[in-house]
Amino acid sequence: MRELLHFLRLVAIALLVVLPIREWVGEPIYVASPSMEPTLKTGTMLILDKMTLCFRAPKRGDILSFRSPVERRDLLKRVIALPGETVELRRKAVFINGQSLAEPYAVHSRSGEDLVGDTMGPLLVPPGHYFMLGDNRDESSDSSVWKDADGNPVRFVGLRLVEGVARRLPWA
Repeated sequence: MRELLHFLRLVAIALLVVLPIREWVGEPIYVASPSMEPTLKTGTMLILDKMTLCFRAPKRGDILSFRSPVERRDLLKRVIALPGETVELRRKAVFINGQSLAEPYAVHSRSGEDLVGDTMGPLLVPPGHYFMLGDNRDESSDSSVWKDADGNPVRFVGLRLVEGVARRLPWA
């Protein structure tokens, strides 16, 4: 009986330490789809940093984990346009406030095809929202193609849906 109480006490202490860390500091996540390749390969383990965005707003280029605005799942995408900016896609090229955005991380597996979302805008990003794209542009469900249940475009992710910044493990 004494061993059982000791064990239960250790479990309680572990839970009191681990659960708050996972809730407010960080937790392990993995890349579940090829939408961020080649930057993040499918199956890659990451740390979801939940603290950084307590001290600063998301920046262009950050890879965020967030709740999808159109379906019940978490996604990993890159921040492309910030609140107050105008974003436009012209035949797969991204323009922010009329200026071409250099994107060495972006790939187009079907560069010769004209796909839904390859041309759109210009759109003004509302306050507290972000325009998000996967790095593997032609294979990503993101701000360029999302639609709600009625078929209306959903172009932005509200900050309230953001869970944290995806970080590589130091030893990976």
